[in-house]
Amino acid sequence: MSKAMRIHQGAFGRVALLDMDHALIHHAHPHCHVLIKASGADTQFAVRERCHPLRDDTAVLVNSWEAHSYAHRPGAPGTVILALYIEPGWLGAMQREFTASGTPGFFAQPCGELTPHIRRLADRMTAELLYGDPSAERMEQALIDLMLAIVDRFSDWRSLRGSALSSVTAPADFRIRQAIRFMSGNLGEEFDAARVAAAAGLSRAHMFRLFQRALSITPAMYFNVLRMEAAIGAMAAGRESATAISGRLGFAAPSHFSRFFRNHQGVTPTEYRRVVMYHGPATAGA
Repeated sequence: MSKAMRIHQGAFGRVALLDMDHALIHHAHPHCHVLIKASGADTQFAVRERCHPLRDDTAVLVNSWEAHSYAHRPGAPGTVILALYIEPGWLGAMQREFTASGTPGFFAQPCGELTPHIRRLADRMTAELLYGDPSAERMEQALIDLMLAIVDRFSDWRSLRGSALSSVTAPADFRIRQAIRFMSGNLGEEFDAARVAAAAGLSRAHMFRLFQRALSITPAMYFNVLRMEAAIGAMAAGRESATAISGRLGFAAPSHFSRFFRNHQGVTPTEYRRVVMYHGPATAGA
């Protein structure tokens, strides 16, 4: 079974070291998402309808809201993965144009070859997670150095200046924003496409087309992302039991919540809470 070795969560987003031997369903994140192999067997992720290799010398690069899945082969050995879920606003605080990490085209390609420099920085990040002082500034500095190198190597952020920055915080179409507001306010209910469409003043078919055009994912997947991010934030904060969170987010039983969490994150909610180091309120969400 997959397990979480270390997770840090805060204003930067999340940084996780995951020992993965179990597939993940098609899902998305509101983050700039980078996957680097730390140790173990070579593996692969499916992004943009193709499988891309995760090896010692490659990274898998997933744009904000881009659907992807972990294509682990049944019976294959496990892989320890350094998974970065980085908040566009945190990157933008370093350089304004990096806020474009919240746009679909930030990473032009879903897989790229690591330079020796990035490989060393990734190994340093892994070592900080495993052996460093969890409250030390050194961990965040290691993350800053790694992300700056990744952005410089793999992103077309310079070509995304100007107009792209205006679309980072929300889709331009007000009807999609209405649909998102409705979903955000109804996370404790089952997803109902007809109700969401009605709240946005759209037919179901038109809403689906607009969502695909704006975010390249379905409304149902977007709703699952909102639910998952709410669950992650609540589990990290530690103020509610998993059962209470499950009920508040509309799951019929805690076992359904646990399965949903594991299928998206790779580990159960209780395992996530056991290993997470929470650095105050995260800014995750839509």
